[in-house]
Amino acid sequence: MPLDTTPLLAQLAGIVGDGGLITGDAMSPLATDVYRRLEMPLAVVRPQNVEALQAVVRATAEAGIALSVRGGGASYTDGYVPRDAGQVLVDLSRLNRIITINEEDAFVTVEAGVTWAELKAALDARGLRTPFWGPFSGLLATIGGSVSQNSISHGSGAYGISAESVLSVDVVTADGNLLSTGSAAVGSSPFSRHYGPDLTGLFTGDCGALGIKARVTLALQRQRAAHRPISFAFPDFDHLHEAMRLVSFDRLDESGFALDGALSQGQIARQDRAGAQFGMALSILRSSPSLASGIVQLGKAALSARRDLGSAPYMVHYIVEGVDDGEVKGRLNRMRELLGPLGREIPGTVPAVVRSMPFAPFYNTLGPAGERWVPVHGVLPHSNTKPFDKALAAFLAERSAEMKRLGVWTGTMFSVPNASGFLYEIAIYWPDVITDYHRQVVPADYLEKLPKYPENLEARAYVHQLKYDLVALYGQFGAIHYQIGKAYPYLDRLSGPTAALLRSLKAQLDPQGRISPGVLGL
Repeated sequence: MPLDTTPLLAQLAGIVGDGGLITGDAMSPLATDVYRRLEMPLAVVRPQNVEALQAVVRATAEAGIALSVRGGGASYTDGYVPRDAGQVLVDLSRLNRIITINEEDAFVTVEAGVTWAELKAALDARGLRTPFWGPFSGLLATIGGSVSQNSISHGSGAYGISAESVLSVDVVTADGNLLSTGSAAVGSSPFSRHYGPDLTGLFTGDCGALGIKARVTLALQRQRAAHRPISFAFPDFDHLHEAMRLVSFDRLDESGFALDGALSQGQIARQDRAGAQFGMALSILRSSPSLASGIVQLGKAALSARRDLGSAPYMVHYIVEGVDDGEVKGRLNRMRELLGPLGREIPGTVPAVVRSMPFAPFYNTLGPAGERWVPVHGVLPHSNTKPFDKALAAFLAERSAEMKRLGVWTGTMFSVPNASGFLYEIAIYWPDVITDYHRQVVPADYLEKLPKYPENLEARAYVHQLKYDLVALYGQFGAIHYQIGKAYPYLDRLSGPTAALLRSLKAQLDPQGRISPGVLGL
């Protein structure tokens, strides 16, 4: 006999108040990630504070209902989409308060639903920042979600992934209790991560499998006003990889990323459709160290950006920061020494735009011609990166005819989140109907300009298998993954004792397996 969930829904509505409980078709955009939807939830619940979150967890525990957990919804690895019908989807977007900015003790505590853009605005007013300060999707991506996913981007060149900036977390466990880590675990302020075993680290990168993050405390530091962009073009991947490895080894950049020619061309097409050139120009002027340098940057952009973006097989883009312009210039000179023999310097238009508009609208959740998009990535040891690239070329060549027939194409993006590893991301595009997710997050005026495609089940199925095969290829070269969700293997790859430890932790924190079932393979 089906479970009568009416009493539970009434109880949840009473906990979260007006606008906090969503059912029916209105759930669809929230229950779909960038890639797809699995099952529709019983309801979407939006707790308005930490106490309400605890009450929601207790109520669903008493009813025996499983939970999935959504942050900003900017992921694409099935992490928050319910695996099974009848789950409750907990949306943390209303946990959006910045609780403490403690400049003296150098930390900031936020609720998990605060976006990186919201935090940046609050800290900019004080001349402060966190070491890692958000992914490119920071308009919607939340701090709790990014910490759960081991996100990278802004600040990663100097400070690593999101997890490395976290001091403490407050986590709601499956019984509704609140667990604190770091110095906060003994009743002190959350000023230190390290007091005994690193329990904070346990909850970073867990994709919500071990509990629901309610609050996150990040390290604070003063902003560095001196900054300059720099870009280089390379004739092939081997030269690009060596250049990025050398820059990371010397720890010269604040942030950096590279694109192949296909993705660079796609960026040009997106800008044309968005009509974004004027806005970008104003942003470059606002963020440049001086009006003169901003005008010079705009001049370079006008003269040669399209030529370089449209012709170079590979390009890397860096933002370099320092306490003053002398430090920045010293770092730039060292970059030129290292990269000059490998490639050629080109105008730093792309990183200048990124520095001025770090959190762009969600144009990139679709291809440049409105195609569906999903990325697949791996973080490889440098020694395996070039062999992987050659294996990938053979892999794609073998499938090129079928991909062409179905309209499936790929591009690649790269970054170096630490000196020991190279992030190699493959973006897959295919013609297909867009989802309710896209209709919610992509600006409507931009969507209107894009081509429209009918439902394409054949191409969609091909891409799903292609993703699976690519993940297997990464595994052959010893790659690991961030943003694991349900899309990447984790538990099955662990050695016996390590897998047993993870299972025991899950059993202690969530004995019924109700929190984010399927995530991490649990």
